[in-house]
Amino acid sequence: MNRVSKTNYYLNIAQTVAERSTCLRKHYGAIIVKNDSIISTGYNGAPRGRQNCCDLGFCQRQKLNIPRGERYELCRSVHAEANAIISASREEMLGATLYMACTDPESRDIIGGTTSCGMCKRLIINAGIKEVIVRETFDSYTVYEVKDWIEDDDSLSGVFGY
Repeated sequence: MNRVSKTNYYLNIAQTVAERSTCLRKHYGAIIVKNDSIISTGYNGAPRGRQNCCDLGFCQRQKLNIPRGERYELCRSVHAEANAIISASREEMLGATLYMACTDPESRDIIGGTTSCGMCKRLIINAGIKEVIVRETFDSYTVYEVKDWIEDDDSLSGVFGY
């Protein structure tokens, strides 16, 4: 019997959470786990009560031809990591692991090579999360140590236009 690894088990759950996403560009799902207990889940979608991009039939960033990774403040969605974080208490998240998966909205294929944006990295740092594990393929993933995001402060590199 080939039993799925614990990491891929949680990544499978994050990928299932992504199926609730309402984004037209990419579906993200995130779960926060501590001591083998799922604390919270989140997917990318408009704030509660607002219309989702899938309901409107367009993506504002796409409509404005904004490249991937830029101008997230114009996105209607709350990111998956942020939704998972706001659904849990900080005490629960201290030392926890955030698992994340990204899929194509049409094909449902896994999209590798993604990670948290600068805004979500700051939320993850303040939440006290220890590591972020992102699915690359069905069997592979990348582990990000949050302490590295603290030490390598990308907000000082001029990327954000400061």
